Amino acid sequence: MIHFFEEDISRPKLDYDSISIWVQSVVESKGFVLADVSYIFCSDEYLYKLNKEYLNHVYYTDIITFNYNDEKFISGDLFISVDRVLENAKNLEIENNQEFLRVMIHGILHLLGYDDKFNEEQKTMRLEENKYIHLFLNAKNV
Repeated sequence: MIHFFEEDISRPKLDYDSISIWVQSVVESKGFVLADVSYIFCSDEYLYKLNKEYLNHVYYTDIITFNYNDEKFISGDLFISVDRVLENAKNLEIENNQEFLRVMIHGILHLLGYDDKFNEEQKTMRLEENKYIHLFLNAKNV
């Protein structure tokens, strides 16, 4: 089950039904079962406070993933800074929706066991993000 919430900011206009189907298919393609995932859209400041309080990180980020997995059952809360995603999209000169997709699947990849602390892991994570974004966008064009 996938849920979408907002904290202190308006929820972005995205195709949440298609995103739910996409996320579930990604999870299942990796041999896991989607249990309960919540996307919580918030502001930079809200996410900064969570980052500082729970992870002792004193910097802004686009997503924080709280993992509640139980063996093969994927579960977690994914907090996404709408401010940061919009700024990243502008800086990368890509569509806002594409950057939201990247961040949303990035969090799911973390729940699936991917990490991005080191350069090689970051490259692998980016390849996976691009692969799944490509699949989503191609499915939408059918």
